Amino acid sequence: MNDQDMTAQIESGQGFIAALDQSGGSTPKALKGYGIEESAYSGDEEMYGLIHQMRSRIITSPAFSGDKVIGAILFEKTMDGQVDGKPTPTALRDKGVVPFIKIDKGLENEANGVQLMKPMPELDALLSRAKGLGVFGTKERSVINLANREGIAAVVRQQFEVARQVLAAGLVPIIEPEVNIKSPERAEADQILLEELTKALDSLPGNDRVMLKLSIPAQSGLFDPLVSHPRVLRVVALSGGFSRPEACAQLAKNPGMIASFSRALLEDLRHQMSDDEFDRSLGEAIDDIHRASTVKEAA
Repeated sequence: MNDQDMTAQIESGQGFIAALDQSGGSTPKALKGYGIEESAYSGDEEMYGLIHQMRSRIITSPAFSGDKVIGAILFEKTMDGQVDGKPTPTALRDKGVVPFIKIDKGLENEANGVQLMKPMPELDALLSRAKGLGVFGTKERSVINLANREGIAAVVRQQFEVARQVLAAGLVPIIEPEVNIKSPERAEADQILLEELTKALDSLPGNDRVMLKLSIPAQSGLFDPLVSHPRVLRVVALSGGFSRPEACAQLAKNPGMIASFSRALLEDLRHQMSDDEFDRSLGEAIDDIHRASTVKEAA
């Protein structure tokens, strides 16, 4: 797939984006969910080797293809590795799956009810390497815990600053200001975020377009104006700690939003499964998430 093909796949493909981007802090938890305890490995190198094996198993599964999985977000080490003897982004594109790369380096401590992204001093070099490997876009995450307008405005401002840097490198940014689904002010935070994102999108220069990765809103359909905004290529949803059945049920109530699930995609997969069991379990998860992304409930 060239850039034009990948843009078309993301803009109009009937599927969802897999999030395979657990990084250093979340990798032990992801491996434990996969059935590999921390006692089974020693040090970061072994840990990252095991998570890469898990991701390779997913990507090479016959259940994982561009028919239903239109894109996949990778961790930097996964992007730099190989799957089936090919660079991981190439292996994805060969299956019709558009590759993205997670670029944020974690979160700052909470202030004004939000957690901004930590500095990314080596971002230009990472973007250049990703572009050279055929990666289409990036993903960068902040967290919103409370309905504090000053904090949410700061999140959006930082996200769009990074997005402009990504766009300048020839990549498409996925802006991810996650609203904590356990927040006591979730609905109010959703509304403020909608207003701040709309202002930022309206002020984008030229013909730049971005993607948005958002928590499923407390009020179904709240983000419809973002789905239809001319500067938004696609709006995707994170599972945010919901189980797959609950995440899918909530997503199906939001027209135009497709999934970009991580835990909800991987929660039933286990290291100990035979290949047939693994492929069947992954296929069932993909089918569930694809259905919620493409078949919506009537309002």
